[in-house]
Amino acid sequence: MTRTLGFGDWTLSDDPARFDLGRAHRWIADESYWAAGIPLAVFRRAVENSLTVGAFSPSGAMVAMARAVTDRATFAWIGDVFVDPSHRGFGLGKHVVGFLRGHPDLQGLRRLHLVTRDAQGLYAQFGFGPLTGAERWMEARDVEDYRSDGT
Repeated sequence: MTRTLGFGDWTLSDDPARFDLGRAHRWIADESYWAAGIPLAVFRRAVENSLTVGAFSPSGAMVAMARAVTDRATFAWIGDVFVDPSHRGFGLGKHVVGFLRGHPDLQGLRRLHLVTRDAQGLYAQFGFGPLTGAERWMEARDVEDYRSDGT
């Protein structure tokens, strides 16, 4: 069952049929620092296997997005939070994250994570803080980035 909420002139929705994959891929592949150059096929799989939300203007154009990688029972990781540059400054990022924080599929989780280079203040408003037990976390990193030229 999809969930839709209004916010001013915008609509927030987790309906996969409304999600503009091409536009989202351009944002993440071309404008993000965390997944620059991500191939469309990889991004498509990521979106299809996540709880993804879009924010839509009155014209129906998608103007922001975020996704949660989750088992919908114990854990979620929020990523790919992005607002189109022409729609920044209206609180869309906060509302997209708030939509995910309040989503019925993400309630009662033991852990909710995210990583940010520069928006700690934004996410602190939603209860996020520094990682606890960071010394216990490990990762296996097979790919540094998606760009073959290393930029």
